[in-house]
Amino acid sequence: MLSRVADSLYWMSRYLERAEHTARLLDVNLNQMLDQSPATAGRRWERLLSSLRVEIALDRGGDPQPLIQALTFDAGRLESIVACVAAARENARQVREQISSEMWEQLNRLYLQLRRTSTDEVWRGEPHEFFRSVKEGAHLFQGITDATLSHGEGWHFIQVGRYLERATATAALLDSHFSAAAAARAQGSELDSLDWVGLLKSCTAFEAYCKVHTADVQPERALEFLLLSADFPRSVRFSASQVQRALHAIGSVTGARGATRVDRPAGRLRAALDYGQADEIMDDIRPYLENIQRQCALIHTAVYQVYISYPADVAIAS
Repeated sequence: MLSRVADSLYWMSRYLERAEHTARLLDVNLNQMLDQSPATAGRRWERLLSSLRVEIALDRGGDPQPLIQALTFDAGRLESIVACVAAARENARQVREQISSEMWEQLNRLYLQLRRTSTDEVWRGEPHEFFRSVKEGAHLFQGITDATLSHGEGWHFIQVGRYLERATATAALLDSHFSAAAAARAQGSELDSLDWVGLLKSCTAFEAYCKVHTADVQPERALEFLLLSADFPRSVRFSASQVQRALHAIGSVTGARGATRVDRPAGRLRAALDYGQADEIMDDIRPYLENIQRQCALIHTAVYQVYISYPADVAIAS
């Protein structure tokens, strides 16, 4: 597979996963505003921005609409939903012949839906329905991809992009929540139960968590579920497993000489999560979560070095 094709498929997947993640966080935070004071709402919006690594000044009056507009419709912001979907669509357009017609049609439909909608329309209508439509649009694209695209090399690059983005985003979300919890304890208080429920809902994990641990949400259990669950599809461990599996498949298909340079960091991340213990992680949680994000970045760099931006002499030798 040409490196430019691999690059476009990888980023198409990452950008769409990022858009879906942002839509979910905004939806959860808007719903939580119904049960919180303005001061509490402000802290939760700050935590959301921290998890997304975004700097936006919050409205002093507590109005979330400017922030919603920036993270949803501001095409000038690379992290906004509309910018991410547009970037995913552009990458798909560049490899139009490599993806199915159904994939292109669904991604184009989602893009046009966003282009036709404004913040005022969302605010006058039902914000929850709008963000749900964005999430469902991304989920539908993923389902169509799995159902209509051959599960070969290109499909595996899509999986790497999706799950590497997911692992990074979930680790960053956990980092922002547990950092806020530590700051609250330093001031003699604690995050309330709604904060931890919001964390689980931000990963569509609340119902799955309750089936394992009941509705009594405890920070350590939430961490264990979102970080170390081998079965839940949005946990960091599950995502790392999918990344490693996809990279192994790509290496087997391509026979790339440097495949082990990618397998090594992916294997280290998978092993750390397979043998991690929540009680031990809680003792030193911030460095642990920062290391997870750092390892995800190392995997991304290795993928680029081996499969996308490799030297010309390597390409000729292959």
